[in-house]
Amino acid sequence: MKKLKYLKDLKEVKIDKDREFFSATHEEIKNAWTTDVYFLRTQDILTYLGVQDKVVTAEIFPRKKGVFAGLPEVMSLLKDKNVEVWSLEEGETFEAKETVMRIRGPYSEFGVYETAILGILASSSGWATAARELKEVAKDKPILCFGARHVHPAVAPVMERAALVGGADDASCILGAKLMGKEPRGTVPHAAFLIAGDTLEVARAYRDITPPDEKITILVDTFKDEVEEALRVAEFLGDRLYGVRLDTPSERGGVTPDLVYELRQRLNQKGFSHVKIIVSGGLTPERVALLAESGADAFGVGSYISDAQPIDMTMDIKEVEGVPVAKRGRIPGIIENKKLKKIK
Repeated sequence: MKKLKYLKDLKEVKIDKDREFFSATHEEIKNAWTTDVYFLRTQDILTYLGVQDKVVTAEIFPRKKGVFAGLPEVMSLLKDKNVEVWSLEEGETFEAKETVMRIRGPYSEFGVYETAILGILASSSGWATAARELKEVAKDKPILCFGARHVHPAVAPVMERAALVGGADDASCILGAKLMGKEPRGTVPHAAFLIAGDTLEVARAYRDITPPDEKITILVDTFKDEVEEALRVAEFLGDRLYGVRLDTPSERGGVTPDLVYELRQRLNQKGFSHVKIIVSGGLTPERVALLAESGADAFGVGSYISDAQPIDMTMDIKEVEGVPVAKRGRIPGIIENKKLKKIK
């Protein structure tokens, strides 16, 4: 596959008319097929002028505060390049306009990757920041990322990995969890209950096929009143039941603090204080805080993380051959940040 650097290389970009998926492959990303075309024209112009290999220092800064994520993918783009890199570590927080990464080397070595680098950091940091916002209000109660169904499958594992960087405790997307050295977490969807026809039938099968030391959590909002169904399941499974999950749809008012509180009290009264209450469905930090106070023990969050806006990142050239420069409105020269660590 042709690595793109100049405009003349575009004729080498051949798209298979039978291509099954539109997402970029790893090779296409590494070969700059996802770059903005004007970076190729930039290389043409700089090469014509004979200055394409001038050593420059570029800095990246965000437009708002957040949690830094995406560093390993950026380093995969730059690992074979003749550049030096300083960066925040993944999971660190940053403020608006703070320098989060610095790259120094011949512009010809990394200029065509600006689009990809900024996109990686912007999206990953946006998702990580949303997860951190949830974790801060949930405190010691687990956050499980359920966001894979809300994004294109090509980026689902990137999103769920970023959520784990930001503070989510677990992820349901298999690849996303595995990328962070974790096992994916999840129970059973409503489909199983609807097809089986009864919650206890699914609970029985779940128990029978599950190792004794594995936690069992059962959805309790498919057919009956959530409290009634939870008590049926608790009585049937006894000590094998780890938790019940509430995912009441908006058509029935969603999961409310009053519902969680009632369920907690009724479970306790029947001797099932060990049973955890896991809630999901349109959760936000505000709702997580309220539901935690009412007795919820864990939270499955999808759209709040997956829908997070990317954090706009900007790359500026700040030095050319050691001489401070900047576009109008920016301060020439590097902007020091003691949090940056030498990566390469």
